[in-house]
Amino acid sequence: MNLNRIFFSDDEPRLRAGWRLAFQSSGMFFAFACLGVPVFVIYFFFDPTSAFTKRITPSLFLLSTVVETIAFTASIFLARRFLDKRSIESLGLKVNRQAFFDALAGIGITFLQMGFIYLVMYSLGWITFNGFAWEVDPLGKVIGSTLIFLAIFLLVGWNEELLSRGYHLQTLASGLNLFWGVVISSTVFGFLHIFNPGSSWSAVLGITLAGFYFAFAYLRSKQLWLPIGIHIGWNFFEGVVFGFPVSGMDIYPLTRIEVTGPALWTGGAFGPEAGLIVLPSLIVGAGLIYWFTRNRTEPTNV
Repeated sequence: MNLNRIFFSDDEPRLRAGWRLAFQSSGMFFAFACLGVPVFVIYFFFDPTSAFTKRITPSLFLLSTVVETIAFTASIFLARRFLDKRSIESLGLKVNRQAFFDALAGIGITFLQMGFIYLVMYSLGWITFNGFAWEVDPLGKVIGSTLIFLAIFLLVGWNEELLSRGYHLQTLASGLNLFWGVVISSTVFGFLHIFNPGSSWSAVLGITLAGFYFAFAYLRSKQLWLPIGIHIGWNFFEGVVFGFPVSGMDIYPLTRIEVTGPALWTGGAFGPEAGLIVLPSLIVGAGLIYWFTRNRTEPTNV
């Protein structure tokens, strides 16, 4: 009896939340290793320069994101089906007309957020505008690089929201409660970025706050499509369109800028997430999310 209570839930025949999270995480890392190691060995065989210089090219970035997508998606879908004993759709992935509008609205909200950050920093003299990509690079490179990073950020938005606001938040909420599900999943989300280039405690805190923001979008919409759209738009507009670093990573920017303002506010080399400038942006975004979801009534499934 006591042994059963350690492993199994009291109210239904499935593993406790902690065990489900452990098995999903183990499966995810196992899948990433099994698929990633041979794929990267083959890649570096054909492009040994990347291995010796430790240079992350856009093609390598895209390849690693594809491998990550397979590992994340397969492990979460299997865990949801066989460990959680819930449908995939109940994770917040109902495919209908509203899903399209949610994703589109999320992308639009982040365009306004990043535009707000750019305008504030520019008006304060913290940004020097140096021109556009097509003024210095061939048009083919501009289009190709933009499409590669669009594909990368589409996958990243799916991966990180499926994991953090999908499996982490909802599994924790089922085992503890919704409050702790949001707090713990957002904190883990922040610490998952601690090894990004230029990361710091302020960067981890900023990403954690962004985690609360994405969770707010999920709770208001009752689906994952709105936070997925917000995550996609956040990275794409921040890095490609407005030219900021994205969580410490250098992205191919269409707008060429130099950030000269105080790092405490601008986030420095890590990007706006590590600076105080992200706070009013999150408030603006939260207000837009609240307005967009003002008529939602369906309960959240955990």
